[in-house]
Amino acid sequence: MAQCFEIHPQNPQSRLISQAVEIINRGGVIAYPTDSSYALGCLLGDKQALDRIRTIRRVDARHNFTIVCRDLSELSIYAKVENNVYRLLKHFTPGAYTFILKATGEVPRRLQNPKRKTIGIRVPDNNISLALLEQLDQPLMSSTLILPGDDHPLSDPDEIRDKLGNQVDLVIDGGFCGLEATTVVDMVSGAPEVIRIGKGDPEPFE
Repeated sequence: MAQCFEIHPQNPQSRLISQAVEIINRGGVIAYPTDSSYALGCLLGDKQALDRIRTIRRVDARHNFTIVCRDLSELSIYAKVENNVYRLLKHFTPGAYTFILKATGEVPRRLQNPKRKTIGIRVPDNNISLALLEQLDQPLMSSTLILPGDDHPLSDPDEIRDKLGNQVDLVIDGGFCGLEATTVVDMVSGAPEVIRIGKGDPEPFE
């Protein structure tokens, strides 16, 4: 059965964040809160943990994962960001948006869109997520926690543990955080194109 840490959404306990980071570094898969919904996360380069997330979600190798970063500086390591795009990202991060950008060589090829060589990247506006990323000192590979057949992400930590207790290593209980995925904005051409409307306000990009 997965461990469950009840972490304060505004003032995350450093001791519990450290224990969560240890679990991630050992190859663990975690369920954690973001500013849009709960998500599944693991180390960026951990193929075995990534395959476990694919199994939970029942998605194939074509599924688009997201690299979750702590700030724009880290984001720019994994995505090619032109000056005009950087200014826009600076205004809308952290926030409930996923931006599609050209991947750099730091992104494992298996995570890139095979034709476009792109990757989804975001900076969440959630204290627990940001505390995790700060102590982890690297991004999380992440996927919205939507189970097969469901229309919305799971939002109740107790339900997450009941349904996934044998499939994940840790459930972080940060309280209710929403039922919407992020708004996805394709920035590859330099001009924003909204390709999925979620929690983030799409109007500034339309």
